[in-house]
Amino acid sequence: MKLLLSGRALTAGAVAVATLVTGGSAAGAATAPAHATGTAAAAAPDIPIANVKAHLSQLQSIATANGGNRAHGRAGYQASVNYVKAKLDAAGFTTRVQQFTASGRTGYNLIADWPGGDPNQVVMAGSHLDSVTSGPGINDNGSGSSAVLETALAVARSGYQPTKHLRFAWWGAEELGLVGSRYYVNSLGSTERAKISGYLNFDMIGSPNPGYFVYDDDPTIEKTFKDYYAGLGISTEIETEGDGRSDHAPFKNAGVPVGGLFSGADYRKTSAQAAKWGGTAGQPFDRCYHSSCDTTANINDTALNRNSDAIAYAVWELSQ
Repeated sequence: MKLLLSGRALTAGAVAVATLVTGGSAAGAATAPAHATGTAAAAAPDIPIANVKAHLSQLQSIATANGGNRAHGRAGYQASVNYVKAKLDAAGFTTRVQQFTASGRTGYNLIADWPGGDPNQVVMAGSHLDSVTSGPGINDNGSGSSAVLETALAVARSGYQPTKHLRFAWWGAEELGLVGSRYYVNSLGSTERAKISGYLNFDMIGSPNPGYFVYDDDPTIEKTFKDYYAGLGISTEIETEGDGRSDHAPFKNAGVPVGGLFSGADYRKTSAQAAKWGGTAGQPFDRCYHSSCDTTANINDTALNRNSDAIAYAVWELSQ
């Protein structure tokens, strides 16, 4: 999640080159078991927390091997894109890399489409893949990126065939001011933007002293997440700390319905929040926010697991 007030210059103007890379084979995608048709809605699968954490470990290794970060324009970011893209290509997604320039460095968005579904009704789920330069960015935002990746892979494993078209995205240069996601939204014509029935954003979902926050932007999306947590007996709160500070903002500004989840950054947990969620009152939700200690040790497994399952639940519910 980007800083609320950044002193860094933002260079959003760029000439982009969008390249289409089709990963996997059509035959491979077709051999996956088809979602059974009928009156009963498809149930979202449980997202294996071990798989999500395995992606986090890979992102940590990438950062460690590349100067301790995965920041925009650095080798660690490019390696992160390559890692996620390879997983999606092997699973049968159609991927494309969108190139842009920010602060004098080349950045990349990764877009992955699951074949099928109504192209005039697109459900998107996304997260930013870049870190700040000061750390590996495992909670911010390896957590969201890894959970969205594993949800996409669960779509492929299940052979899910939703009514709506599914698209997943990993954004670049979020930490410089939502540059990648804004570039993507601006690159779409009004007709293409109107086809997106909902964009779901996941930025920091494994905070070590977690809260359970739901965006209150679109009523249908908000209710979907609240219903999921109500089923777990967990009360949620409206997300305010990151409002307008993550990649849902460009979509919202363009009139696209948006929603998402958040487990907290550098705001401090209140006594009332600690009473209902556990954790430590008076301490930040994430004491390692934008710091070198945002490593794999900076993740609350319970929050990561619940939020990962909530992502899958929303993707399935909103795409049927």
